[in-house]
Amino acid sequence: MPTDVNLWPLIGVAIIIAGFVLRFNPMLVVIVTAIGTALAAGFPIEKVLTTIGTGFVKTRNLPLIILLPLAIIGLLERHGLRQHAQRWISNIKSATAGRLFIVYLAARQLTAAVGLTSLGGHPQMVRPLLAPMAEGATENRYGKLSQKVRDKLRAFSAATDNVGLFFGEDIFVAFGAIVLMTTFLKEAGIEVEPIHVALWGIPTAVTAFVIHAIRLHRLDASLAKEIAAESAASSNGNNNNSK
Repeated sequence: MPTDVNLWPLIGVAIIIAGFVLRFNPMLVVIVTAIGTALAAGFPIEKVLTTIGTGFVKTRNLPLIILLPLAIIGLLERHGLRQHAQRWISNIKSATAGRLFIVYLAARQLTAAVGLTSLGGHPQMVRPLLAPMAEGATENRYGKLSQKVRDKLRAFSAATDNVGLFFGEDIFVAFGAIVLMTTFLKEAGIEVEPIHVALWGIPTAVTAFVIHAIRLHRLDASLAKEIAAESAASSNGNNNNSK
């Protein structure tokens, strides 16, 4: 088994971490990372520039692919998508924000595990549907919500989507990270099948689901206490003003 593995190409990881910690422009960080990793791997500068140029030409239609769904989602929101989602969830009396998030977490993980990662996401699912439905379910139980509670529900909506996607796609055998790991190990003389790497991601995904589901189950009680405290503080303030 060869032991002289060149680890210098991993410097790209350090560049990305440093760039995002220092809040540099993400596009600049990615470009510097690509160039730094290629040079550390021994690629000549001509090949690096050629590869970047080829990639740019192949993906020049990417902005159109990104902007079209955003325009469609914007039109749907303009015509009341959020309001319809809130109204629909309000008709389900047993619905709570925590229960809704747990169901979405399970669906997000399962769909990501079979490669359907685009079925969810912040622009197309969290903002127009999941967050308004969580707010509607909570309003149905406690009445008008403060901005602080709304922000908390939106944060949990985004976090639930992130957890479901991150740990669900690790089970998909054709996921890019799995291919990268198996290729790297193969170059180091370690033969590993992608299916085995994917299967070993299942315990992590199940653990992540259980931990986050417990947090979501406790969210309902936390919201009840927080809203009750806000109502009590508001009542005390009104009483003091009346005196």
